[in-house]
Amino acid sequence: FKMKREPHLKVIAGQEHERGVAVAYGAEEFSTNWRAVIERKDIEIVDVCTPGNMHHPMVLAAIKAGKAVLCEKPLANTLAEAKEMAAAAAKAKVINGISQNYRRVPAIAYAKQLIDEGKLGRIYHFPATYLQDWIMDPEFPLVWRLDKKLAGSGAIGDLGAHVVDLARFLVGDVDWITAATETFIKERPLLDAVQTGGLGAKAAKKRGKVTVDDAFIAIARYKNGALGSFEGTRFAMGRRNYNRFEINGEKGTIAFDLERMNELEVFFGSDPAGLQGFRTIMVTEGVHPYISAWWPAGHIIGYEHTITNEIVDFVNAVVAGKPFTPNFADAVAVQAILDAIERSSVSKAWEKPAK
Repeated sequence: FKMKREPHLKVIAGQEHERGVAVAYGAEEFSTNWRAVIERKDIEIVDVCTPGNMHHPMVLAAIKAGKAVLCEKPLANTLAEAKEMAAAAAKAKVINGISQNYRRVPAIAYAKQLIDEGKLGRIYHFPATYLQDWIMDPEFPLVWRLDKKLAGSGAIGDLGAHVVDLARFLVGDVDWITAATETFIKERPLLDAVQTGGLGAKAAKKRGKVTVDDAFIAIARYKNGALGSFEGTRFAMGRRNYNRFEINGEKGTIAFDLERMNELEVFFGSDPAGLQGFRTIMVTEGVHPYISAWWPAGHIIGYEHTITNEIVDFVNAVVAGKPFTPNFADAVAVQAILDAIERSSVSKAWEKPAK
């Protein structure tokens, strides 16, 4: 990678039982005092990758200390917190970014290129779905992602943040939305009980309430006139990480599936009638986004490479003193749509994302 200055993983801050993580990831130090780490003069970039309830205080502390800050999605547990964080970053003029690594999948970046070149023309539809199945077992414990105080929401924030960001990246802003949510398993074994006693009869009696959604589905109207749908669930048996979207335009269609992340399906109406049909592009050539930094043509990359692509882009933005995208303003726009999904699931009506 062409990096203007080589970054060093200086410190990982976390809880004492996570000390081994610092060793595993090659950090020079480990600390249990995140505030002290943020205030250090030798720390230039803060990467916040904690449960959602800690994003707000950590990001604000990093901004106050004048650090560049990259934060996991969604930006905050509430829209109000997200707006405060974005406003603080803008006022302090620090480089900021929201971690949306799927923008750095070469096939998705190439889809964006094709759209910007007008290959699809006017966009009509963007149906997107993100399906997983990792919490289907009723005896799966009540981890932090199932607690609203810690996670903010369930599938909406965990999966919806990704598909909504891709929708804004590829199609545009959402104008109106209507949605429904469901929590299929209302109570689960407490995590402490599982860790100390296993999943035996005694442990199984110690249960807590699930306070987030297990699944959501939404219909959207875009400001440019397109229609879309968002679906996210962690209850789709057999779907491990099925993040798929299709974009239908007046001149063609693009389709993508994260479980086949090196491929992009395309159909162009300009092809001769006898040759029309969907074709699969292997997005592994040097002319494709990001690929020239990796292997020879035809050598596929994996999920972890999308994180590397993102970090390289962020570090280069910090060194150059240039804005990074998606930034906190983008994250607020996504959070406003997620907020509208939650509000619509209660009101059972069309809701407009808050400005």
